[in-house]
Amino acid sequence: MLPSSFEYHRPTTIDEALELLASLGDNGKVLAGGQSLIPMMKLRFAAPAHLVDINRIGGLDSIEEVGDELHIGALVRHNQLARSELITSKYPMIAAAAPQIADPLVRNLGTIGGSLTHCDPSGDLGAVMLAANARVALKSKDGEREVPVTEFLADTFQSSIEPNELLTEVRITSPTGAYGGTYLKLERKVGDYATVAVAARLGMANGSIGVAGIGLTSVGLTNIKATAAEEALVGQAPSQELFAEAGRLAAAAASPVSDVRGTDAYKRHMVEVYVRRGLTRSAELAGVA
Repeated sequence: MLPSSFEYHRPTTIDEALELLASLGDNGKVLAGGQSLIPMMKLRFAAPAHLVDINRIGGLDSIEEVGDELHIGALVRHNQLARSELITSKYPMIAAAAPQIADPLVRNLGTIGGSLTHCDPSGDLGAVMLAANARVALKSKDGEREVPVTEFLADTFQSSIEPNELLTEVRITSPTGAYGGTYLKLERKVGDYATVAVAARLGMANGSIGVAGIGLTSVGLTNIKATAAEEALVGQAPSQELFAEAGRLAAAAASPVSDVRGTDAYKRHMVEVYVRRGLTRSAELAGVA
């Protein structure tokens, strides 16, 4: 199918884009990589009257550390994440996830901001950013607000962004000390949506786990932050028994459904297995396994 008719806008500055979004309201939709929006428009699941293409806006495609934070611009492409020396050297969970997102065509064009705003519960980055305790910066004509990803991923295909706002960057507190993380994805074939996927990270402090993050993909109406499992890890010495218990708690937080990729019981079991494996790998990278 072809999308319904729309007017196309191509601002070259953030201020120009914000003016457009403020004037268009619910009739406008931001176009970044287009890997989620364009298919939805072709199927008539989305029919915006106006598209605001932000790809000509400079300054939204950087990956840099600012103080004690990592800032990832909204127009950073997935392959840019995968190739970043900063990400590879210091942010192993993100580095592990980036090459597993969809297929090469999507990774070349798809953007970080677009992926998160799409809020697909099968999307890989949502789980990664939940595990990382990330925040997003949302700008409008009235100023900027910072929203935790836990609040931003509001529902299935529904974020908490307002029609007049533009997601400009993702912010993550930089790790210190012994640290490790990974992303494990079970898929029927390369490039498929995950049957189950788990983002995991550990940061050590004085021989115990100081910070822990666990995010789940494809086992609920949204990406899931396994809070109870995270809390069970913090303050404890790493061990296989502890990781197994975290896996059980994460599986209990999941809410999968039976489909062509597997039964709900199978998916819940794989959450348990992958959390244990992910935490084991994170501990190895932190040098404590």
